[in-house]
Amino acid sequence: MAKIRTVGTTVRGIRAPIAKEGDDLVKLVVDSVLQSAEAEGYELRDRDVIGITESIVARTQGNYVDVEDIAQDISRKFTGDIAVLFPILSRNRFSLILKGIALSGRKIYLFLNYPSDEVGNSLMDIDLMDEKGLNPYIDVLKESEYRQLFGARFLHPFTGIDYVQLYKDLAVNNNIEIYLANDPRVALQYTKEILVANIHERKRTKKILLQAGAERVYGLDEILTEPVNGSGFNPDYGLLGSNKATENSLKLFPRDCQPFVDKVQEVLYEKTGKKIEVLVYGDGAFKDPRGKIWELADPVVSPGYTSGLIGTPNEIKIKYIADNELANLEGKAKTEAMKQKIRAKHKNLVGRVESLGTTPRQLTDLLGSLCDLTSGSGDKGTPIVLIQGYFDDYATE
Repeated sequence: MAKIRTVGTTVRGIRAPIAKEGDDLVKLVVDSVLQSAEAEGYELRDRDVIGITESIVARTQGNYVDVEDIAQDISRKFTGDIAVLFPILSRNRFSLILKGIALSGRKIYLFLNYPSDEVGNSLMDIDLMDEKGLNPYIDVLKESEYRQLFGARFLHPFTGIDYVQLYKDLAVNNNIEIYLANDPRVALQYTKEILVANIHERKRTKKILLQAGAERVYGLDEILTEPVNGSGFNPDYGLLGSNKATENSLKLFPRDCQPFVDKVQEVLYEKTGKKIEVLVYGDGAFKDPRGKIWELADPVVSPGYTSGLIGTPNEIKIKYIADNELANLEGKAKTEAMKQKIRAKHKNLVGRVESLGTTPRQLTDLLGSLCDLTSGSGDKGTPIVLIQGYFDDYATE
C-alpha cells in the first residue's frame, strides 16, 4: 500500500551557539543545521529553505556604530539647523539615532506623524483626534498644543512609553523642538536642511521636499553608508534597519548578504548534494490586528537571498475550485480531481479565476515573515530557521 503523505510545510527553529564578531557564520549555520538533522532524525531535501536572522549576520560582521559616529556624519553632511522628518516611535530603532543627531550640536526640529507613525505606533487616540476637529492632512501641532489637547502624557499601549517625552529628553542643551505634522513641506518653514527619517515612504518624502525647495536632503539610508573612524556601515541602507546594542551603540543592518547566502547554499550542496535555498531575514511583513502596528521596521524583509526565492507563489484556491468546478464530486474522486487540477494549473495564474482569493506576495516576504514569527525577537535562541515542504502542494506525494 502506498504511503499517504499527511504533512505539508514544516518549520523548525534551529538552536545555535551565541555568535560573536569574527565567527565563521557559514560554518556555524551549516554545522547547526546538519547537527539538528542528525539529532532529530530528519533529512534535508531539495528546495528546503534556510533562514538566518539579520542580527546574527551583522554581529559576526561587527557592523556597529557609536552615537559619536552618527554625530560626526551628521556634522559633515549638514551645515545648519536640521529638520528630522517622520521617524518611527521606538526606543530600539530611533532613540539612539536621535541621540547621535543631537550630539552634533545642531538645532533640531523633529516632526512626528500623527495620529500614528509610519508603522502604526500611536501618538493619540484617533477618535479623540476626530472629536477635537483635527485634520491630520493640514493641521500642525506644537508640542504644547499636543499636550493641551491630549493630556500631559500619552503612553504607548504596548510599551507604556511617552515617546514625545522620550525624544525630547535626548536633547543636548535643549536643542530639540517637536511638532506633529504629516505634510513634509511644513518643515521648510524652519530650515531648508532636512533629514528624512521615515522608512518605506522615504523616496516620496524626499521628492516632495526637493520639489518644494529644500536645499539639502538626506535620508537615514544615507547616513553611515561608509565607515566613520573605523565604524561599521551599510552602503545600501545606512542607519535604516539598525537596532540598539548598548546605551551608546547601534547594530546596523547587515551588509554583503548576497555572497553570504550563496556560500551557505554552496557548502550545503557540497555536504548534502541538495539544492537548498537560503535567505537572511529581518522583520516580518505583517500587521498586529489589535495594536494596528505593522511589524516591518526594517527597510526590507530580506536583504539577501538565493535565486530560487525570486518571484511569487503560483497557486489555485482549493476552496474556490471545490465549491464551484468540483462541487458535484465527493470523497476520493474529489481529492483526485483536485490533485489533477493542481498538476495541470497554468504557469501564470495572475488574474485567472481559479486563483481568486490568493495573494501572490513576494516569496521572500512570505518566508521571511514565517521565519521571524518562528524565531521571535526574545530568548528562543533559534537564529536559524529550516522550512521544508513550502514549495510542495496538495498534489505532491
